[in-house]
Formats: sequence, structure tokens, C-alpha cells
Amino acid sequence: MKKPSSKIREEIARLQEQLKAAETREAERIGRVALRAGLGEIEIDEAELQAAFEQVAQRFRGGKGVATGKRSVGDGSSGGASATKDETGAAQSSAGEA
Repeated sequence: MKKPSSKIREEIARLQEQLKAAETREAERIGRVALRAGLGEIEIDEAELQAAFEQVAQRFRGGKGVATGKRSVGDGSSGGASATKDETGAAQSSAGEA
């Protein structure tokens, strides 16, 4: 039996709310990690920061792509902040800050 369009619209609205809530949770988590790593104190261009985050994401995904700091059309990213630590526990940054 096919669903009426009104039910489909309701389901889409419900899923959009769930997606927004999930993205908010993820952004808050990543933001907390970035602040603990000291990224809130560093003056850095947003494009450079985006490129650094893309490199971190590639590292954890095992990819070898080049980070540009620009979003791809339809990549679904909503921005955010992230940080990683090397084996010694020191925060890493590809933007040259120490």
C-alpha cells in the first residue's frame, strides 16, 4: 500500500529534525575537542582551518586527497572544528602554529 503524500511530508520533516539534532550534537562534540586543543585561541583564516580539518578527516579515513579548505558541492558538511593528537599527546596543527 502506498503512503499518501502528507504522510511522506511528515516523515521528511521528522527526519530533517533528527538530522539537525544529530549535526548539532556532532558540532558541539567537535567544538569541545577543538577548544580543549587550544584552537579557540589561535587566529587562523577559516579556509585554512577548514583545510586542516579536511586533512584530519582524510588521515582518519585513510585517504590521500589534498585539502583545499573549500567545501565540495553537495558534500553535506556543515563546518565545525576538530583536532587530533600525535603519539606524544601534543596537539597537531597543519597551519604552522606551535
